[in-house]
Amino acid sequence: MPRLFTGIKIPAASCDQLSFIQYGLLNARWIEPHDFHITLRFIGDVDDHLANDLADAYSQISIPPFTLQLKSVGSFGGDNPRMVWAGVSHSPALEQLHKSHEAMSQRLGLKPEGRKFTPHVTLARFKAGQASGVETYLIDHSRFQSLEFEVTSFELYSAKASKGGGPYIIEQSYELDV
Repeated sequence: MPRLFTGIKIPAASCDQLSFIQYGLLNARWIEPHDFHITLRFIGDVDDHLANDLADAYSQISIPPFTLQLKSVGSFGGDNPRMVWAGVSHSPALEQLHKSHEAMSQRLGLKPEGRKFTPHVTLARFKAGQASGVETYLIDHSRFQSLEFEVTSFELYSAKASKGGGPYIIEQSYELDV
């Protein structure tokens, strides 16, 4: 039973830029740069039949290529951060791509995603109660900004059952309409 999600792979130059700010947090489990991505839709554990149906259905999504930029940093978890991330500049095209994934997933029987779509690239994770220095880190890197990059595809990823952080495998890549 594969654990799946869809996402946008971050290009090598932007991965390099992100890796330069992966330091200075005690107890951080840093994400490997080759696993950097922007999640479009978490699917979860599904049987092989549904996995194949989803893989076929996502090929019907039709959106032209668009440009993104990674900007600033943030954290999830409030006073007890569980992860730090790099943000994504506002993009109507990215919102549309996410909505297309959500609609297609629900058409095939998945429950609606309960969380608000907050596009980001996870940089590090923490075990509960072990984050230290996050506030200072966020201030120090608040001006982070990557080069712009063109999004020309999205991917269907699988992950081993774990607490996140990869390694991730690209099961299928889907070119955006040119």
